[in-house]
Amino acid sequence: MDSKYLFSSVSPTKLFFIAAVPGAVSMLASALYQLLDGIFVGRILGDTAFAALNLAMPFVIINFSLADLIGVGSSVPISISLGKKEEKEADNIFTCAVLLIIGAGVLVGLLLFAAAPLLIRLMGADGTFAVFAVQYLRVYALCSPVTTIVFAMDNYLRICGQIRGSMYLNLLMSVLSAVLEFLFLGVLGFGIWGAALATCLGMMICALLALYPFLRGRLLLHFRRPRFSLRLIRQIVACGSPNFLNNIAGRITSILMNAILLRMGGENAVSVYGILMYADGFIQPLLYGMCDSLQPAVGYNWGAGSYRRVTAIERCCFTASGILSVCSAAVLFLFPAQIARLFIGSDSAALLLMAEGALRLFAATYLTRWFSFAAQSYMLAVEKPVFASLISVSTALFFPVLLIAALWPLGLTGIWLNFAGTALLAAILSFFLLRLFQKEIKRRMQAASAKEGI
Repeated sequence: MDSKYLFSSVSPTKLFFIAAVPGAVSMLASALYQLLDGIFVGRILGDTAFAALNLAMPFVIINFSLADLIGVGSSVPISISLGKKEEKEADNIFTCAVLLIIGAGVLVGLLLFAAAPLLIRLMGADGTFAVFAVQYLRVYALCSPVTTIVFAMDNYLRICGQIRGSMYLNLLMSVLSAVLEFLFLGVLGFGIWGAALATCLGMMICALLALYPFLRGRLLLHFRRPRFSLRLIRQIVACGSPNFLNNIAGRITSILMNAILLRMGGENAVSVYGILMYADGFIQPLLYGMCDSLQPAVGYNWGAGSYRRVTAIERCCFTASGILSVCSAAVLFLFPAQIARLFIGSDSAALLLMAEGALRLFAATYLTRWFSFAAQSYMLAVEKPVFASLISVSTALFFPVLLIAALWPLGLTGIWLNFAGTALLAAILSFFLLRLFQKEIKRRMQAASAKEGI
């Protein structure tokens, strides 16, 4: 289906099912692979390797953060430019963004490879635990120039109306990574570095497949001679900063949490935190898939001045996010033992007991987490990076650190309650920011009505 017709003419409810459902399926595939990654490492390589993976993971995500900044940051102005019928400007933003992502991948990859031993040592790890974490991180760092672009290509495919193509690509990436990881760990007996290599190979293959139709000139966006400018870079950074700040702030919080947990409860506490992050890594991609898949449509209509359609699309997004989150909270609360046993061997009774209690407390997070998540996506799609960044940084860093101090007397229980408290505070903040934004939408609608009357 033509993307312009899809974004401007299809009813909001139908658009939601056409765009958001495949987006959620794409992210579900990614979440399932991440879940399998933790299961393979924990079951095949043991508890120390699983803890090392979770210790290194924040740095792995930082490795992708600059690419995410550019990918998301360029997608918003591309969609808005297309809504304004400025196709050449959209092509230029697309071309410059791809080149910037590759350059960022080289730079960040080199820095992380060189700094990996120091970073892991500063976390308080030593011995085999530290060696495993360094091995895992360095594979991602080496492959960074050819893997980091894959998630940005997902955004560009959706902008071009290739929603199912994007979904199939994500499914392929997850299947390839899972099969390769089982082969490397379960059959060939590779170490933890084999888990990282499997994921990177899956990403490389799918990044090349995603680039192919753009190189052939078959889609709405085309490569052209790039025209870089300070205004363009500022625009990309401004629109991508909420996601970037969320990634960086979230990883700083994870690093802080891991350091505290390592000293407060040892490897077991780090492993439980990893289980919570895997649960979050299964639910949050579904939310992200729904909200992010609607961003091109929201941005297109915002650029075209169709404000009523923007609010109608977002109403679908908020409703679906709320339903999904509440259902997820119920599953986490009712089945904590079954979830924990996916990652823990039968001989780790103390670890299993700690994980069950933590998961029940963690479940409360999703009673309110959906609201700030959908609000942040909304603000990003309509070029309100300050509001989106405020929600992002507060959720990922400010509120968690504040609650670490407030809940410190509760020990590990305070850490597990931190997530639910953060989600509640973020929802309250998002509510007030949305109230402010609604006043702007009303002014724009009144101005548009007055102009039509003239």
